[in-house]
Amino acid sequence: MKRKLLEILRQRIENEPRRFINVLYGPRQVGKTTMVKQLLEGSKFPSHYATADAVTPVQSGWISQQWDIARLKNQSSYTGECILVLDEIQKIHNWSEQVKFEWDKDSSGTNGLKIILLGSSRLLLQQGLTESLTGRFEAMYVPHWNYSEMKELDGMTVDEFIWFGGYPGAAAIRQDEVRWKAYMQTSIIESSISRDILMLTRVDKPALIRQLFDLGCAYSGQILSLNKIIGQLHDAGNTTTLSHYLNLLDQAGLLSGLGKFSPNIIRQRSSSPKFQVQNMGLKSALEPFTFNEVKQDTAKWGRWVESAIGAHLINECIASGYRLFYWRNRNDEIDFVLEGNNKVIGIEVKTSSTSSTSGMGEFKNQFNPDKVILIGPSGIEVEEFLEMEVKSLVS
Repeated sequence: MKRKLLEILRQRIENEPRRFINVLYGPRQVGKTTMVKQLLEGSKFPSHYATADAVTPVQSGWISQQWDIARLKNQSSYTGECILVLDEIQKIHNWSEQVKFEWDKDSSGTNGLKIILLGSSRLLLQQGLTESLTGRFEAMYVPHWNYSEMKELDGMTVDEFIWFGGYPGAAAIRQDEVRWKAYMQTSIIESSISRDILMLTRVDKPALIRQLFDLGCAYSGQILSLNKIIGQLHDAGNTTTLSHYLNLLDQAGLLSGLGKFSPNIIRQRSSSPKFQVQNMGLKSALEPFTFNEVKQDTAKWGRWVESAIGAHLINECIASGYRLFYWRNRNDEIDFVLEGNNKVIGIEVKTSSTSSTSGMGEFKNQFNPDKVILIGPSGIEVEEFLEMEVKSLVS
């Protein structure tokens, strides 16, 4: 997927006239900056790259300063065009208004600046894009690395991917699991929560959002009532607070809460969430047991497999604009329900040939879906499914 995204971006920058601001957003450590730097290295245009990572948010003049540097490079360019890349843009206060001002100022002339903005906070970026830059941008979501990409990059096996997930930087040290977990907890988890949520969004109970994340990772792939969760968390407040914090974790590319599938929109929104990590490395990094210990526990490993399928689906859905749910009615259950292109697909994950699949029949009877897919024994192999694109299911 990263290769496809790079080619799309290259096509927009190299072969099209200046039309839109190109916005790349997605979780931390998924290769947004690396992708853009690869584009710059092979580009025929001069460029200017700057990151706001170490910039104080109140430095409102930072964007104008970088824009002016790019304008100077553009003036001296024999091509009459230049690429400006602003990384971690969401850290700058009122960034969208400043970008709009500079973009509109150039639009009245013959300036050939081509703009790329990078950010790791989906929520803040989307707010700025819709509030200030409507009609001026094209957005591109860069998801977590999938199994095919990790296998090609690092020779990762499917079982390793289910445990270590899709963080390419961390994969290199996975043989030392103690070191890998420490890196994941400090460089990815804590950085994502503190820098993409707590520094950029008002959170009245920062300890609570960390507790919710830990609990959600531990129960990834399971349905939990927010009312019941309140009793397990210190100073939890109410379900509205928990729902808001879960949404912030989702926007940061960490943890999602899937709603229950129902034709009734109100019932969907009021349902208990099914926790789902967006990258399996997040779940495993907080697990006290090792890869080999969990893999030897058949029941426990089955939960990891189901959660890995969910992580694959949710990343594909965010990137493609599809929607993902679960379904349960008393004792009948479908692990995932995919909705896209006016189609409904039921997906059931089984790691044992003796597991019941009665929920698949009941789901068919109630909703008449386009198809119901079984993953596991007598169905699609787990490895095969993790290499599939979601769009092939709804095409």
